[in-house]
Amino acid sequence: MMVVRYVLWGDGESPHLLKWARALAAVGPQVFDGFELWAASSRGFAPSFDVLVPQAHRLALQTTPAFAGGNAALLRKLPRFVHWLKQVQPAWVHAHYLTSHGTLAWLARRLFGVHAPIVGSAWGSDILHTPERSAVQRALIRRVLGACTLTTSDSLHMAARMQALGAGEVMTFPFGLEALPALAGEKSAHLFFANRGLERPYAPQRVLHVFAGIRARWPDARLVVANDGAMREQLGALVGEMGLTESVQFTGRLDPAAQERRYAQAQWYLSLPTSDSVSVSVLEAMAQGCIPILSDLPANRELVQSGRNGLLLADGAMPSAAQLDALQRRAAAIAAENRAWIAKHALFAPAVRGFLERLKQLAS
Repeated sequence: MMVVRYVLWGDGESPHLLKWARALAAVGPQVFDGFELWAASSRGFAPSFDVLVPQAHRLALQTTPAFAGGNAALLRKLPRFVHWLKQVQPAWVHAHYLTSHGTLAWLARRLFGVHAPIVGSAWGSDILHTPERSAVQRALIRRVLGACTLTTSDSLHMAARMQALGAGEVMTFPFGLEALPALAGEKSAHLFFANRGLERPYAPQRVLHVFAGIRARWPDARLVVANDGAMREQLGALVGEMGLTESVQFTGRLDPAAQERRYAQAQWYLSLPTSDSVSVSVLEAMAQGCIPILSDLPANRELVQSGRNGLLLADGAMPSAAQLDALQRRAAAIAAENRAWIAKHALFAPAVRGFLERLKQLAS
């Protein structure tokens, strides 16, 4: 039996890479006889990797990369990464986040005699933001995309950008849920939940302004803001200035179980970043029966038809009382429709299986 060594390469402390590892460990042996999952991390590894990838099959480079680029410390680890890959002799190297890990995989293949084909998974800003920062970054991402046998995107919008930058075959599927959650009991009709990072790209201040407009119409409305970030103190002050202290609760970061309880309680979900691909948080909210109120962005239009199963807000727009009331009246139907869409299109394991089956076709 031929051994198929598959190297997952990214930030081993990230829950997103861990989710890929769980799916690959479960599905890989179903697709490839002799499938072995190996992993290399630019940092360390989350403890949960211990049950998925043996210590002998892992490489931790222990750097602290900034995903926007300029990672001299990570580049200095390239010889060690190359040496490890040559020892492993993988069938595939699967790089996650293309401007950092994708770059090292490309250099290892281009300059240092690593022969394994590259698979690249874009995460969002590596395609939607970084190439716009400079001609050098744009040229680099073109080289990385051009070197990939297959790439993955979580939205049609980002896939189109990848192809415009020179990607060949792109498989598009949401970075979906590992299982469809059970629906909890009755939701609180005017409870809103937001859990994107409290950082400028996610526009948390806009979430507060939109909520303030909603509360003017529904005085009993409440907002729970989870997560944390550099804007936390500024946002707390803004809540006070807007007279929302009694209506807004900041919880900080939540563990998965606590976050699931918040989704289950809330009727509404707010996510208003200035740029985004398909967000896992939005998918989780839809699966839990929340009505999404989202930025009017191309990727969000792949999930929501405004006024039917949620609401899309153009920059600066506010939801009207008529829009909110109409959605509230159809809350149960919207929950059922959105959960059915998630079950059909946004469960992760079936998508990863299709992805591996495509790799098997390419290998043969």
